[in-house]
This record gives sequence, C-alpha cells and structure tokens, in this order.
Amino acid sequence: MQTEKEVTILAIESSCDETAASVVVNGRTVLSNEISSQIDIHTLYGGVVPEIASRKHTERINQVVRTALQTAGRTLDDMDAIAVTCGPGLVGALLIGVSAAKGIAFGTGKPLIGVHHIEGHISANFIADPSLEPPFLCLVVSGGHTHLVLVKDYGEYQILGRTRDDAAGEAFDKVARAIGLGYPGGPKIDKEAKKGNPHAIEFPRGRVAGSEYDFTFSGIKSAVLNYLNQKDMKGEHIVVPDVAASFQQAVVDVLVGHSMEAVENLRREGMTIRKFAIAGGVASNSALRSQMEEACAEHGLAFCCPPPILCTDNAAMIGCAAYYEYRRGRRSGYDLNAMPNLKLGESVYER
Repeated sequence: MQTEKEVTILAIESSCDETAASVVVNGRTVLSNEISSQIDIHTLYGGVVPEIASRKHTERINQVVRTALQTAGRTLDDMDAIAVTCGPGLVGALLIGVSAAKGIAFGTGKPLIGVHHIEGHISANFIADPSLEPPFLCLVVSGGHTHLVLVKDYGEYQILGRTRDDAAGEAFDKVARAIGLGYPGGPKIDKEAKKGNPHAIEFPRGRVAGSEYDFTFSGIKSAVLNYLNQKDMKGEHIVVPDVAASFQQAVVDVLVGHSMEAVENLRREGMTIRKFAIAGGVASNSALRSQMEEACAEHGLAFCCPPPILCTDNAAMIGCAAYYEYRRGRRSGYDLNAMPNLKLGESVYER
C-alpha cells in the first residue's frame, strides 16, 4: 500500500488495566508509546478489579495523552486522526478511552476512528516487522482471547478458531493463583517453568469435537486443580516448578499444534501460506515464542512476533490498525460507544 502523504495518528487504549497513548506515523513508525500500568494495584486483589481500573483510567488518561504528544514532539494540530479502542474489553475502562478520544476529536475537528482490540494486537506485527504484508495467519493469545485468524488483507479477517471457554491467558492466571504464584499469572508461570520439568506431569491437551481449530483450556485448568487437590489430600509435596512447566507445555502444545494443522490444511486446499505471526499478552511467553518459531521453520514459514512491549496492551498497535482503516476512508461518528463484546470484523464506522 503506497502512502500518498504522511498520516499521523494519536491513539488511545484503555480496554483493561493499562492506560496508554501513542503517536504513530503511517501505521509503522512509532514516535511515542506511553503506558501507565495498574498491575501493582490489581496484584493486591489477585486480578483486575473493573471499578478500580476505570477510576485509574480517569485519573491518568489526560496525563498519558499529554506525555505521548510531548515525547513525539507533536501537537494535536499535527494529528490527522484520533484513534481509540472501542471494544472488546471492560465496559467502564473502554468508556474512559472512548470519551477522551471523542472529546479530543470534537475539540480539534479531527476524524475519529474506533479500533477493535484484537485487530490492534494483530497490527502490532506490522510495527515489529515493517516488511510484513497480508495475507498471513495470526494466533492471538491474551488474557481474554484466543483466536486463530487468517489475515486476508488490512482490516479483513477470517476467524478460523477461537476458545470455547477460558482464554489461554485466563488459564495461566487461574493456575498461577492455584499454585501460589499470584497475579499476573503469565509472566510468573513462565519464570517458574524455567526451573521445572515440562514432562513431569502429563496434563491433557484439549480438543473441541467437530471444530479442529477451536481451543478449550477449561479441561487442563481442572486437571491442574485436581492434581493439586489429590497431592494435598495425600499429604504429598508439590513441586511447583514442575507443575508450572507441565501446565505451560500442555498449553503451548495445543496452541502450536492447532496453528500448524491449520497451515497444513489450508495448503492442501490450495492456499499459499508463507507467513505466521503471534500476538497478544501470552505471545510474550518464552516457551510459546521459541516452540512456535521452531514449528514455523519446520513448515517453511516466516515467523513474526512483536517484542514483549507490543504484545501487552498498548496504544501503538491501535494507531497502526487505525492507519489502515483511515486509508480505506473509514470513520467513526460521535455516537461511537464502548462495546465490551465487539466481534472482530463488526463495523464501528459510519456508513
């Protein structure tokens, strides 16, 4: 896609517990990427408390936007559009970002662009690898989502598989809590697993009957809890690193296995698949990154994964996604609202 002029976008992200703002040029050049995290606060409660998250977004949104502009060396007058995550996510948290973006857009007369959170995660790969172009397959794994997506073009997606119950990141958080590691579960299990044996305990690899690309992680979560309960009732010692490593390996096996099955089947159907990407918070997991890279090499796939800072929630990925919507002429109206259950591909633009 050729760029006719430099397009500068101010993007805002507030779907969960990070208040973020970024200035992005032409979808791939990040001038600033400010993130105010609430992890320390929510760690006290063992997970995200929606009311607290909303309150903290309210306190920090103006400061984060101001800092993003200052770091980028730009003003609101320099912006071509204002972008914001409008869903999915926590409704109260989303409302803070959407309200701020609408206020800025209205006050400056700049176009408003609502962005789907998962589309943002996918788009983080365009920042990580400026040479990346659709089509490609992307595995989105986060606290709230596990999607296997065929990226047909910019802004055009086909969901091949999704979780039927817990998302992978949600399973990590619940298991981490059960084995005493606390919140956030993903990074803590990843760290603990490095000290354990991934083959010490044989946890199940879940499959969904009749839906070869869909995911299920409730079974493995229950298996871990049952294992812990049995050990407790027998008074036997629990080797936490082995539990963490075995659980993590089971999840990674499912994620990698489903992804490579999709690649093989699509190729049998005559589709050319040469690139594979991962995205979302769980894409920071070291075992997933290394084993997915190995699997891609075995299948002749170019592998792309964003650096950890672009895997967790951030506004740069929203600015990237918004750029391609902007180029397609898509704009949101001032009636844009927070949509906590927004589906990927569902339009949030004026007709």
